[in-house]
Amino acid sequence: MNIVAIENTIPFTTKDESEIRELLAHRNSAIKNQSLAEARVAVGSSTQEHYHVLSEEIYFITQGVGRIRIDGETREVKQGDAIAIPPGARHKLWNTGDAVLTLLCCCAPAYEHADTVLTE
Repeated sequence: MNIVAIENTIPFTTKDESEIRELLAHRNSAIKNQSLAEARVAVGSSTQEHYHVLSEEIYFITQGVGRIRIDGETREVKQGDAIAIPPGARHKLWNTGDAVLTLLCCCAPAYEHADTVLTE
């Protein structure tokens, strides 16, 4: 059985400049085909636009407000929103609020730096 408490994870910065706390993936659990992480984007900050060659992603906003652009379409996002990001879709997330923008990020296959292509 694998149970990971977020306070026991070590944050790291992904290739797109977001701060990630990986909760479950092949690196720390029996999970082999996906990953789940909490990402944080500081006030006034954004991720770098990027895409993933193989991974599809689901973002679920758990705190804050922001703006996301996926393949040229921009929308406002807030707590409770789930966002689908297919493989190959260029995407960028901005924190437009006055608190840290926090989200869960599920990737299948699991997140890998090598699968992330920066576009800006």
